[in-house]
Amino acid sequence: MTGARDQREGRPSKERLDAAAPPEGSAALPRPSLRLLDAIALIVGIVVGAGIFRTPSMVAANASSEAAVLLLWGVGGLVSLIGALCYAELASTWPHAGGDYHYLRRALGDSLAFLFAWARLTVIPTGSIALLGFIFGDYASQLLPLGEHSSALYAALSVVVLTGVNVAGLRLGKWTQNLLTVAVVGGLGLVIVVGLFFSPVAPAPVAAGASDGPRHAAWGLGMVFVLLTYGGWNEAAYISSELRGGRRSIVSALLWSLVAVTGLYLLVNLAYLKALGLAGVGQSEAVAAELLERVTGPVGARLISLLICGAVLTSSNATILMGSRTHYALGRDFPMFSPLGRWSARADSPVNALLVQGAIALALVGVGFITRRGFETMVEYTAPVFWFFFLLTGVSLLVLRRREPDVVRPFRVPLYPLTPLLFCATCAYLLYSSLAYTGAGALVGVGVLATGLIPLALMHRREAHPPGKPSPGGHTPWGVGKSRSA
Repeated sequence: MTGARDQREGRPSKERLDAAAPPEGSAALPRPSLRLLDAIALIVGIVVGAGIFRTPSMVAANASSEAAVLLLWGVGGLVSLIGALCYAELASTWPHAGGDYHYLRRALGDSLAFLFAWARLTVIPTGSIALLGFIFGDYASQLLPLGEHSSALYAALSVVVLTGVNVAGLRLGKWTQNLLTVAVVGGLGLVIVVGLFFSPVAPAPVAAGASDGPRHAAWGLGMVFVLLTYGGWNEAAYISSELRGGRRSIVSALLWSLVAVTGLYLLVNLAYLKALGLAGVGQSEAVAAELLERVTGPVGARLISLLICGAVLTSSNATILMGSRTHYALGRDFPMFSPLGRWSARADSPVNALLVQGAIALALVGVGFITRRGFETMVEYTAPVFWFFFLLTGVSLLVLRRREPDVVRPFRVPLYPLTPLLFCATCAYLLYSSLAYTGAGALVGVGVLATGLIPLALMHRREAHPPGKPSPGGHTPWGVGKSRSA
């Protein structure tokens, strides 16, 4: 009983300190079964996604020179490493399926944690689904254009079809996710080889859109797109409890994987710039296809477009599948959202959560269509909310270090408190940049997040006037009743 209470409160139980195996009757803990190479491959597979075939255009459009483009991508890798080290401490100290939600709730309280769950429902995964839809649309339009609004039509079609596939209970297996990594990395390898060794040097570049505004604005917006492409390492940090070798191994895995990704991104951007020039990259909507077409003709462009379309659909399917599970958990933990927490035995999936998620993503495709800047609008929509909660997660590390100093931490972020303070400062700058230098999409994202204050106020009101006494020991916020996920 004491050990269970200690575990809930973040204190290491005596049994856990004195024995390698968990005490009898307690939940099993993850075993260290991953080798360093396994961890590196996994992190690279998570981080490298379809965005690298689209965001380089947005970065080049906000850079004053080719050197500035490469500097942005290099700084992005460094910032990602700093953030990954902070997440490694949180994930190894408090391993929990709730991830950021758990850290925010532990450090900053129920209200901010609920707003994060609300953002997961309305902004972050749903915006990512729409964003991936527009990448799919840009490259599918290279294969079979559907008219003036081809990209938006393909984006909407991808959301409807993949949501329908998951509602029907047909899920892609692990091998397809592995195929995604092979396809994306293989496609990047093809682009790098062709761009660096077989393409003629592009004409002297003319500065892209960066010259139209202040240099600091262009730098800030460029970093928003760069760090979007590096996204995913925050989930990779969760393997820390399953990695052999303790703290030295998790640092090595994060370091080498992000070094590998940074090198890959620098090489592919060098290839883009050599073949198309700064202006050419900045003006392209399907930069990899244009590079291949310039060197190999239409066949190469169609090949890379087909490869990227398959990779994007697989990534989008994974986002739809995983996103619906987090919405299902929200419905299980908060009675106000109970319809989301219903599991269909027939489909073996949370059908209601899938349908609501699909409807929101489809509406976001509509927003991108109205602005006529689908991909950029979705980046703007998700970025402020994403960086706001990233900042709060960094703050959580500082709060928990002070509040719970005696908790055993298998890994401690180096150069504390400088490293987490640097991470928080970067997140604050990216939050500012994503609000100050973007368009209407950012305001829509913040507005949607703000609507979460309505159910939050209703739950606080229910706390003040509870319909019944909460069950003893229930781990449910605001006394709204026992969680059905318990």
